[in-house]
Amino acid sequence: MRIKDKVVLITGSGSGIGKETALLFAREGGKLVVADVNDKAGEETAEEIRKNGGDAFFAHLDVSNREQVKQVVKDTISKYGRIDVLINNAGIIQDALVVKMTEEQWDRVININLKGPFNCIQGVVEQMITQGSGVIINISSVVALYGNVGQTNYAATKSGLIGITKTLGKELGRKGIRVNAVAPGFIYTPMTASIPEKILDLMKEKTPLKRLGKPEDVANTLLFLSSDEASFINGAVISVDGGLIM
Repeated sequence: MRIKDKVVLITGSGSGIGKETALLFAREGGKLVVADVNDKAGEETAEEIRKNGGDAFFAHLDVSNREQVKQVVKDTISKYGRIDVLINNAGIIQDALVVKMTEEQWDRVININLKGPFNCIQGVVEQMITQGSGVIINISSVVALYGNVGQTNYAATKSGLIGITKTLGKELGRKGIRVNAVAPGFIYTPMTASIPEKILDLMKEKTPLKRLGKPEDVANTLLFLSSDEASFINGAVISVDGGLIM
């Protein structure tokens, strides 16, 4: 088991990439904190892990709410005594052309996708420094690397996560904490279900592997980065996009 007994907090793990990652990590021996704003979905993920013999509990979490973040971290440390891995996966899209994007659309995406990971990092980092070890992985996007029409807010947040990753890789590396980012391409998830089919078909055609990604494609990368096999990888941004960006 590649992460046996490691305590892993995954935001947005009630569905999509987050859920697939939580299930995989549990099979690999991790102790999971399934954090999500959707109570039903989050509880179902945690229950599925427990039914399969894993160790997990669900925590309601709106990552933009600093007090909720502090409480989830406190509950995790109270139950498990440590936090080994934080995966900042929670995110939303509220697409619009820049001439039509409202301030509310901008602020909501910034609060969830950028401020949220910052809140979570601040929430866990003191514990990781005390431990002398930890892994933080930020879920960025290929949109951060090449942009996308109608996603000014989303692209800004995902680019921001790369900046955070690079900075904290330098800042926290000396404390024994590795910080990396994963930039998925177009992955079949509930979030991409809202993207027009013609856009998805276009992305499929542009991808050298001629398919969209699956949540497990990203989950497997996250597992590697969280394991001791990646002990010398820090400050990296790994694209999981089938070669879309080359």
